[in-house]
Amino acid sequence: MYKLIRPFLFLLDPEVSHVLSLYALSMLTRVPGGAPLLRRLTGNRVPVIPTEAMGLHFSNPIGLAAGLDKDAACSGPLSDLGFGFLELGTVTPQAQNGNERPRLFRLTAHEAIINRMGFNSAGVRTFTQNLEATGPLPIPVGINLGKNAATPIDKALDDYVAGMKSVYNLADYITINISSPNTQDLRNLQGEDNLERLLSGLKQEQTILARQHHRDVPLVLKIAPDLPTDEITTIANSILKHQLDGIIATNTTTARPGLDNLMSVKESGGLSGRPLKNSSTAVIKTLFNTLKGQVPIIGVGGISTAEDAWEKLIAGADLLQIYSAFIYQGPKVIRQIAVGLERKIRQLNCDTLTEAVHKARGQPH
Repeated sequence: MYKLIRPFLFLLDPEVSHVLSLYALSMLTRVPGGAPLLRRLTGNRVPVIPTEAMGLHFSNPIGLAAGLDKDAACSGPLSDLGFGFLELGTVTPQAQNGNERPRLFRLTAHEAIINRMGFNSAGVRTFTQNLEATGPLPIPVGINLGKNAATPIDKALDDYVAGMKSVYNLADYITINISSPNTQDLRNLQGEDNLERLLSGLKQEQTILARQHHRDVPLVLKIAPDLPTDEITTIANSILKHQLDGIIATNTTTARPGLDNLMSVKESGGLSGRPLKNSSTAVIKTLFNTLKGQVPIIGVGGISTAEDAWEKLIAGADLLQIYSAFIYQGPKVIRQIAVGLERKIRQLNCDTLTEAVHKARGQPH
């Protein structure tokens, strides 16, 4: 179905296409029989590959990365497509428009996207209303939090705490996004001193909220690919020190690795898709060398095939996320990756994905 629709969508401005796609998906599930049909055509065809991480159970390790459903307007239909989990957002405490348009660009030949959206968000109040209206979802839901553009960096903790308070009872895990290249100075929060203050404050708030709500919600940090190895190691040590529950590697890159000299390549913003694959995998390897399996890693960046997914897992990832491949290939990519991972498990004569990955890494299970 998506193969038939895509040529039309790709004639449109990327952001218009994005909005229309979410609207159409939402409308389909409101038609009587629409949701079961969607599940039958997509989600029900995805193999079950049980995965455990962060104290959560996933039917498969393939999640949707943040950025597609920023306002939780389409979480119900998205949960029917076969993903093992969704990450919604990025959502900011107050509504904001983000950067000026155009701010989203396709690099179709490279199955890549450049965006400089700038955390456009309807705000956390609308976000939570949308998610509450949808009701409980059949798969885990992560909520990705950002700070408002008008909030100074030294007050960023206040925005993240406000976000945590608002979404805590709706989230299966919460991601702190300090790595978008499209909000001024945001990546400075990855620096050692800033990160120390931020993580300390976030963990204090997590403890308070866990007591109030009588449930533990894992706290995850999302980092950039454009970091020197020593800074990645410092971040990993900070995560161990503050006992964060997970890390996402990585966000988009400001580099333009291996791209032709196209006009779109010259656009500022973060690059996602196939060209990001090697740099994000390198970050995962560096993190794993320090974390040594103590903190789950969610690998994202350039995954478009089962081999790409396997490469991320061998590098140290426990879970995976896709975004650009979903835009270019549609829901079928979820099944293709899951089928490929299932094949890897059989080839290694293993019963579970974790066992197969450990065997391929040469680790004891």
